[in-house]
Amino acid sequence: MVISDNTRGLILAISSSLFIGTSFILKKKGLKRAADAGTRAGVGGYAYLLEPLWWTGMISMIVGEVANFVAYIYAPAVLVTPLGVLSIIISAILAHFLLKERLQRLGVLGCISCIMGSVVIVIHAPQENMPASLEEIWILATQPAFLAYVAATLSVVLALILHFEPRYGQTNILVYLGICSLMGSFTIVSIKAIGIAIKLTLEGISQVAYPPTWFFLSVAVICVITQLNYLNKALDTFNTAIVSPIYYVMFTTMTIIASAIMFKDWAGQSASDIISAICGFITVLSGTVMLHVTREQDPVPLPGTVTWYDGEQIKAIEDGHYILLHDSEYLDSYSVSTKN
Repeated sequence: MVISDNTRGLILAISSSLFIGTSFILKKKGLKRAADAGTRAGVGGYAYLLEPLWWTGMISMIVGEVANFVAYIYAPAVLVTPLGVLSIIISAILAHFLLKERLQRLGVLGCISCIMGSVVIVIHAPQENMPASLEEIWILATQPAFLAYVAATLSVVLALILHFEPRYGQTNILVYLGICSLMGSFTIVSIKAIGIAIKLTLEGISQVAYPPTWFFLSVAVICVITQLNYLNKALDTFNTAIVSPIYYVMFTTMTIIASAIMFKDWAGQSASDIISAICGFITVLSGTVMLHVTREQDPVPLPGTVTWYDGEQIKAIEDGHYILLHDSEYLDSYSVSTKN
């Protein structure tokens, strides 16, 4: 039985989503275990690096990304990219059973809206013009339009890291995921360049001594490390079922924008495709708002509060009031008088 290239790409893309969706849950559980033994990642701790479960999730994510990369070799992007939403569904289902993280009905609708909007954007996204050489990618990367994008993006990233993260990182999910997504757009461009360099080298045209090869490799390493650092903070701070779809939407959006600027993909697109893409963005924005509105806030201990964990629930006492924090996700308090 002969398997077509599209079928191979489909199988690899689905496998990629399974690994990536599972990795979110494994890393989250690893981060929770690490938080019990040291400083939380959300406040600058790195104890998770000693947690085997976190590394299992990390390996699962790497395997998924490799499978996704290979899938693009066999199948067109219009088939592979939309299947990335399966990782959101998988992580949400696993989070429901393993992490006890639940979405309200409006939150579920928001998640569905994010997925539908992302699918519409991908379907109507312009066709990518893959450069045939590393020299061609270097020319595209140094054109004025893309250099302006790089300058603007790095400025926003620095503002998020230096100004917004210390003030709003623990309360606004867009801070951490904004950094991940913006840096992710550079990661994709660099990985494409590295892929071409590897392909040319395997064909007998060595790219090892070509300076741009090492430049793109350095950019990819820096961007990946930055993404992982802030994604860990997002996972440690916010509900996994919220992190996964919002990160997917923002990452996809920034990747499409960066690709359109660098490779000029929008040139020659029909009006219907452009309008459809705009509708997709509006749908994504609506879904993101609904997710934020219904997000279950993680409880924050009040000043002067004594908290403890009895094996099933987190409890606290402050000024004679008994506070019950259910499963670290729900806050339900009631007063218990200490007076006779």
